[in-house]
Parts: sequence; C-alpha cells; structure tokens
Amino acid sequence: MSQKTNIIYDSHTYCIPNLNGNGGFEDISEFRKHLQLAGGIMGHSLPAWRKSDRKTDDNYKMVYPKPNWSFESLKNVELNLKGHGRFEWKEKGEDYIKQILPPTISGMEYSAENLIAEMDYAGVNNVLLHRTPYLGIGNEFVSSCVKQFPDRISALAHIPEWLISTNQDKCISNLHKAITEMNLSGLQFLPLFMNLYDKAEDWDSEKYIPFWNFVSDLKIPVFFTLGPRSKNTIRNYFEELKVFARWTQKYPEVTTVLTHGFNWRMFRDGNNINLPKKIFEILPIQNPNFYIQLVLSVTLGGKWEYPMNQFRPCLDNIINQTGINNLLWGSDHPFETLHYTYRQCINQIGNYRDILGEDGVANILGLNMKTLMNSTID
Repeated sequence: MSQKTNIIYDSHTYCIPNLNGNGGFEDISEFRKHLQLAGGIMGHSLPAWRKSDRKTDDNYKMVYPKPNWSFESLKNVELNLKGHGRFEWKEKGEDYIKQILPPTISGMEYSAENLIAEMDYAGVNNVLLHRTPYLGIGNEFVSSCVKQFPDRISALAHIPEWLISTNQDKCISNLHKAITEMNLSGLQFLPLFMNLYDKAEDWDSEKYIPFWNFVSDLKIPVFFTLGPRSKNTIRNYFEELKVFARWTQKYPEVTTVLTHGFNWRMFRDGNNINLPKKIFEILPIQNPNFYIQLVLSVTLGGKWEYPMNQFRPCLDNIINQTGINNLLWGSDHPFETLHYTYRQCINQIGNYRDILGEDGVANILGLNMKTLMNSTID
C-alpha cells in the first residue's frame, strides 16, 4: 500500500439488520418479497445449489425463468433464513440454498461491531453505510450504527422511492428527521425500485420538484444507484443515465455520486470491459460535484480473480475521460468477501499504481471521499 495513503475511506459499505425481521416495512411479507426478488435476480451472480448433493443450479431459482424486475416473477416458495448468510427454500420436494451474505456471517445480520472489527483488521479509517430495500428501509437501524461509532461510521438516509410522488410531505418530513435528528449524512436514491410499484415515470419530472428542492436546500450528497428500469438493455441503461444528466443540470450545486460506477457486467466482453464513448458524453463529467464509485470486487469478482488485471485498460480509459479527483473507492463490504478479502479490495487499487500514480491511489482510496464528506456535511 502507498505510504502516501494517510486515510482509507470506504465509500460503500453495509451494516445489516436481522433479515428475519420486518426491515422497517409495516408488512413483513412485503420485505420478504424484496428479499426473494433481490436474491433471485441479483444475488451477486452466484448460483443456487441443491442441498442434497450441492450440485449448482440456475442462478434464478427463486424466480421464474427469464425473470423480469417485478414481484410477479416470484415463485411461490417460502424462504427460510436460518443463518450463515444463506437463503433456503423447498421446490418440488428438493431443498435449495443460495448464498446471499458471506458464510462467515453466522446469523442473518451484520452489526456495527462486526464492521469496525473488519475495518480495524484491514486498516480502514472510515466508512459510509449504503442502503437498499432488500436490506431494510428503516433509517433507525443505520442511525444506531452511526451513534455507536460516530468517528468511524457515517450513513445514508433512505426514503422509499415509490412513495415520493404520492406522499411527498411525509417523505420530506422523514428525510428532514433523518438528516437533522438521526445524524445521517446524505440520501441514497434507487429509482429501479419505483418500477416494482408501477411508478415508471422519470424521477426528474415536475411532480418530484418539491422533494428535490428540499434535498438541494439540505446541502447533502445524493448517491444514485442506476440501472435499466425496464428491459435490461444498453439502450435502457443510457435512458436512465440521461435522466440523471438532466437532474444534475437542474441541481448542479448538489454533490452526486454514481454508486458502483458503471454497469460493468453489461459492457464486459470476455477479458475486457468496453465502455461506450457515449457514457462520457451523457454524464456531467465536467461538474466538480459529480463523483464515480469504483466498486469492482462484487460486480466482477465472480468473473475475474484478484488482483483483476483485466480491469486495467478500462480504468485507464476512465482516467483519460474524467481524471482522478472524482473517483471513489468502495468495497460493498461485507458482500465483497464472497469473492475477495477486505484487504484485497484495498490492495487492488494499489495494484493500479502505475496507472494512477501514488497520489492517485491515495485520492481514490480515501482523500477524495474525505473531501466530498467535508464539503457537504457541517
């Protein structure tokens, strides 16, 4: 690791409430639907296996073949979340398992104490907790994590995206409380989940203006997780990036982060990632308030082993397009340990030192994130 790296700030981590609870939903069955859909379609590309002989099976085992991002694609199975990060269920008399959390997590939760222990061992100074509905929508849990370790852990608030257009006053009130009373440091926004609730409109449309104006007034960063919202095609992905670009034109003063970076898997071709030039033409790469995360081990670790030398040409392309000062390192911890260790995720950036330079490694591993947080949070 570079001796000039005086801070390591992980821009993308999780603490996880007990997944056998309600996840902040009023109806636990709704939370279970999110768990099944995410485990079936996402699941970090890991296959299910048959419990009797450990034979691997279809990655989409909890949903119907050729799944779409819809609750209607769920099979009628009952999840059993016993522990060790596994989703278990029975289908046609057979027991199946899919590893969603790392097997070292004995229960179905990941506490702030667990995270701090891993941070200490890997040499990570600070982290930012991210959010997603299949890991709970309540802000209380992440707020409690921040309060336990306020000098090490920060966290993003989450407001259910599907409620904003129809229950805006309550959403604004909840966000205000999350930031001003619960010590949260920004907003996580995941428009993909709007489609699950038949909210297919663009999220920069007129009906969202009061909410976004309030976000702008709060002077908090917004972390956008973007992907194709209907069909999983490059065209649909570009359409979502265009909505984001329009949004940043309306709110250029708001600090924005494109979580995970780009849809790496969509552009992977064998041992290469070929990012279309159009991506950089769409995105606001000239805006100093725009940042891109490099979250690689979770998205590509299942395909490429450490230290992921295959990513080098793609990284060189990104640097040539955007520079270094707007790039953030993120691990997706603890999910990255399904493929890499936490230390390897850090050392992976150092492995690109010949492309980044010593200062570039230091900036990406922590200094850029520290600058972002210091510029948006009093």
